[in-house]
Amino acid sequence: MLYFAYGSNLHHFQMKRRCKDSNFIKKINLKGFKLTFRSKYRAADIEIKKNSIVPGGLFEISKSDEKKLDLYEDYPILYKKYYFYYYGKKVMTYTMVNKSPFKFPTERYLNVVKKGYKDCKLDKNYLNNALKP
Repeated sequence: MLYFAYGSNLHHFQMKRRCKDSNFIKKINLKGFKLTFRSKYRAADIEIKKNSIVPGGLFEISKSDEKKLDLYEDYPILYKKYYFYYYGKKVMTYTMVNKSPFKFPTERYLNVVKKGYKDCKLDKNYLNNALKP
């Protein structure tokens, strides 16, 4: 199945450790959403926003990888699944259940996301903009 990563799962080494069958396919943009950070975990989330995009990584993952991600993302408590179509193919990602106010991410978490942006060759401007509430 196809999975869209936009936070710490962009980090290739971490993603491979978490989901051994995962393969990075390419970078893509999710249209009509914006990146933010929230919850007590200060983790990445996406929310609907017109004329906005969230850059991310498209991964191929196995059923067992999905189960591992479900545990990691605390599905369905913290995150729920969101599906969209990319060139006719169904893609799964996660979005937070409770849209609490913006919270600046921890330095450790942010560094993992930044490394992921490098790994996937994403435009850092989107990340920088998301850090301005």
